[in-house]
Amino acid sequence: MIGAMIDDAIRDTAVRVLDACRTHGHKVATAESCTGGLVAGALTEIPGSSDVLDRGFVTYSNAAKQTMLGVPAAILERHGAVSRETADAMAAGALMMSNADLAVAITGIAGPGGGSAAKPVGLVHFAAAARDGRRVHREKRYGDVGRSAVRREAVAEALALLEMLAGDARI
Repeated sequence: MIGAMIDDAIRDTAVRVLDACRTHGHKVATAESCTGGLVAGALTEIPGSSDVLDRGFVTYSNAAKQTMLGVPAAILERHGAVSRETADAMAAGALMMSNADLAVAITGIAGPGGGSAAKPVGLVHFAAAARDGRRVHREKRYGDVGRSAVRREAVAEALALLEMLAGDARI
């Protein structure tokens, strides 16, 4: 399964993320829900990634988001697990609970079930954060294109956000 997710485009982006992090002396942490560790998996697919990747958090349940990343219960109750607020809290928590300089968080509804009118299948929220205070949020609506496709696109987007932060781009 992981091999199918890590195609040439994702591998190339992962290499660029790692190279940019090495250039700027950054460490990375991931906080993943719907991608289940695939972003960390894409980075560790590249030999030598251990000098950049500090750790990855797979926080599929709300309890894991709370205990591993410190996401407040009030955020989850008020906004739900798939929300900008939760993604932002996950990214902040990944920085707080790691030695990383950069973090990316992903939470979404990969499907085929679990969607609603307000939060349809294919909705994914991303947050990326840097210790220097830079933050970014993205919301993507991939549609009901299939679980694997949503997860693959989410991995690509998360790596792109890390690449922007690592490259010291203003986002």
